Amino acid sequence: HAPIRTPRRQFDPLLMSVVDKVQAGVLGLTGQHVARTVAKASSHEMLGPKRKHIEVLISLTHNPTQSMPAIGDELFSRAQNSSWIVVFKALITCHNVMVRGHEKFTQYLASRTPLFALDGFLDRSTVQSRDMSTFIRRYAAYLNQKAFAYRQMGYDFCRIKRGKDDGVLRSLDSQKLFKALPVLENLLDALLAVDATASELTNGVINSAFLVLFKDLIKLFACYNDAIINLLEKFYELKKLQCREAG
Repeated sequence: HAPIRTPRRQFDPLLMSVVDKVQAGVLGLTGQHVARTVAKASSHEMLGPKRKHIEVLISLTHNPTQSMPAIGDELFSRAQNSSWIVVFKALITCHNVMVRGHEKFTQYLASRTPLFALDGFLDRSTVQSRDMSTFIRRYAAYLNQKAFAYRQMGYDFCRIKRGKDDGVLRSLDSQKLFKALPVLENLLDALLAVDATASELTNGVINSAFLVLFKDLIKLFACYNDAIINLLEKFYELKKLQCREAG
């Protein structure tokens, strides 16, 4: 895909902050509560999304009368912005809601194809914006894979029980285990492909993304450990063909 290019123009942060506040005020006056909260969470301020705004969105997903498409579509809309800061923060906000919001939010995301079409995103306004655009493309690919994994499996690997006693992947039968392992491996690959080093964590936005990604990574490795232990326990019980597939 051809990159989505933006003009070589750097907007005054103070001006963009004023624009954000005016936009949020207008949305508030018109009763667009979800749009207002998403706009505040994904403002032009070079910091991660504010916790209070994420908490509001998470709370809304637990409201039985709240439409999940209304939340998701606002996030998708913000992810089409030309500013890397707004797009990155929209992705981070979406990720946080997937992690801690009601499962029906992830179910809605999993029903969309694709989730975020950002493989060609490029903000050319500054050197930093170019660098951050790379991570945005990788991050969006991971969230797409996360939603796709849910569609394949019917559950989020990061939210299932783990461990010896009641771990989901420790108790799967052979057929379900063979289905889950490639999906889990693809998800891990997509997360590791984000590949942000310590020297590249240069601002509050990418730091915020790194934190939620790192938490996912810990959970996914724990799931993978459970799956491998289950596989090893079953290995000598499998038929020859199944052993080759497992290997």
